[in-house]
Amino acid sequence: MSWLVFAFCGPVLWAISVHLDKYLVERYFKNVDVIVLLIFTALMGVLLMPVIAWFEPNVLQRDWASIGLMMLSGLLYMGALAFYLRALQGHEASMVAPFFQSLPLFGCVLAYFILGETLSGTQFAGGALIVLGMLFVSIGDGPKRERFRWRLAALMLACGFVMSLSTLIFKVFAIKDEFWVTAFWMFAGEAVFGVGFLCIGRYRRQFLELLKSNGGALIAINASNELINLGGGLANRYALIFAPLAIVQAIGSTTTLFVFVFGVLLTLLFPKVSRENLSAREFAQKGIAAVLVAIGVALVSR
Repeated sequence: MSWLVFAFCGPVLWAISVHLDKYLVERYFKNVDVIVLLIFTALMGVLLMPVIAWFEPNVLQRDWASIGLMMLSGLLYMGALAFYLRALQGHEASMVAPFFQSLPLFGCVLAYFILGETLSGTQFAGGALIVLGMLFVSIGDGPKRERFRWRLAALMLACGFVMSLSTLIFKVFAIKDEFWVTAFWMFAGEAVFGVGFLCIGRYRRQFLELLKSNGGALIAINASNELINLGGGLANRYALIFAPLAIVQAIGSTTTLFVFVFGVLLTLLFPKVSRENLSAREFAQKGIAAVLVAIGVALVSR
């Protein structure tokens, strides 16, 4: 099978995951704090930890400083997801998705300041296109004071920055140690996040109520979503074996385009599952923003 198929599996599966997140938020979390959804996500990680430990029995043979940093990566990841899910509560998936492409931009900035890497003129141009695309999708058509979607921009830029920090820590230890050892301790950090919020009465009550009323559906959908995310990541890494990093990352930047296309299809075919604004203005705005961001990520990744 061509590496190109695996390279495109990543953005396609990630786009499906974004719409599953939106469905979960709209279906079960309209009147419930999204932190409760993250508790379910943390439980998925806890279930995977014994499986990883079975195949990688040396996961405990690490110094405490390394374990702490790897767990911090998991805590930061959950914090980034909290910003992302709050953004999904009030906005369409195709509006939120372009902001995810701020990760390569923040990654370059962090690499510049922390790792001492230099940035080329092409990367600066790509960063400008990413920012332009995100600003473009943030412009609304409501009253003057609501013309710019400040809340969406603030939440997703915070998500991008925190996610980039988490990814930076993860990559450092995944290269230094083994991938699955790093994943084990990252899941442990996610578990700490979940347990911490379970200790707070308000979140514990909401969690138990949801578990009692819709626990089976939530666990099934969330588990499927985690597997889809994992499948996208593994396909992306497999493509890297056969193709240059810049090309695979450029293909990965098409996630925003797939989110946009899937949103249109779901609205037309299954309006009860997902409903996107398909007015001519919104359609053009989201499409142009997705293309600008995709080109920007391609340039930044060079």
